[in-house]
Amino acid sequence: MPLVLEIRGLGKSFGARSSLALLRLGGRRRLQVLAGVDLALEPGARVGLCGPNGSGKSTLLRIVAGIEPPDTGLVRLFGATPADPAARRRIGFLPEASPFPAELSARAALELFASLHGFGRRERHARVAASLERVGLADQAARALGRFSKGMLRRFGLAHAFLAEPDLVLLDEPTAGLDAAGHVLLDELLRESAARGATLLFASHHYEDVARHAERVVVLVDGRIVADGTPAGVLGGPERTLLEIEGLDATAIAELAREVARRGGRVVERHAGGPDLVDLLRRSRERG
Repeated sequence: MPLVLEIRGLGKSFGARSSLALLRLGGRRRLQVLAGVDLALEPGARVGLCGPNGSGKSTLLRIVAGIEPPDTGLVRLFGATPADPAARRRIGFLPEASPFPAELSARAALELFASLHGFGRRERHARVAASLERVGLADQAARALGRFSKGMLRRFGLAHAFLAEPDLVLLDEPTAGLDAAGHVLLDELLRESAARGATLLFASHHYEDVARHAERVVVLVDGRIVADGTPAGVLGGPERTLLEIEGLDATAIAELAREVARRGGRVVERHAGGPDLVDLLRRSRERG
C-alpha cells in the first residue's frame, strides 16, 4: 500500500542568531532539534506525537507541512516532496500558534486559503460558509481575526485545517485554548475525517488527547524517537493500572483501598469521579 508519509533519517538544527539566543542555547552555536527520525504513515493511520516541550514535535510537523526545510534526510508526502504544490493541497495543518492575517476577516482569510487550494468561486464561497458554520463562527464571519479571542482563533484554525477535506491532517496541540464545546467539535471533525479515510498526525503532550484520538503513539525526546506503538503499550505498563469505579460508597472504597495495600499495592490518587466537561456537553446535546 502506498505511504501517505515517509520520513527517513530526518535531521534539523537551529542556530543562534543573537546574543540572547546564544545564551538560551547555553553557549552552543546550534541546537539539534531532530536527529535521525524515521517514520512511515499508511492511509488512514491515526498517530499521536508525544514528548516534552522542545522535543521536536512542532518542527517535525512544520517540515511535513513544507514550512521548514530539513537539514538532512528524506521526506516524501504522497510520493512527492512537501514542496510539491499538488501534495501540499492534500494536507490540512493547524499550527500551535495562530499565524493568520490579523487584518483580514474570518471570511476573507478562508476565501484566500480556499483559492490557494484551487477551488472555483462558487465552491469556494460554499466551502467557506459551511466551514464557518461548522466551527460556530458564522456570526463572526465579517470580524477581523485580530479581534478574535484565543478560543475563537483555534476554532478558525480548525476551519482552515479541515476546509479542503484533506487526505492528511496535521494538528499541533489541537486542544490548546479550546473549551468543552471546542473539544466536542474537534472530536466530531476527527471522526468525520476518519470516515473519509484521512490520515491523522497530531502533536500533544497531554495523555488524554493521545488516548482519545490516536491508535498509534510515537514518543519524541531530544529529537529522537524513543517509543512507537499503541497507546496502551507505550503509555501504559503492567506495574500501573487505572480503575474507574462506580456504585460504591465511601466505606466500601476505604475497604477496597485497604485490600489493595494488603496485597502489596498502593492507591496513588483518589478523588471524586464523574464525566468530564466534554462528556457532559456531548450527553446534553444527545438528549437535546
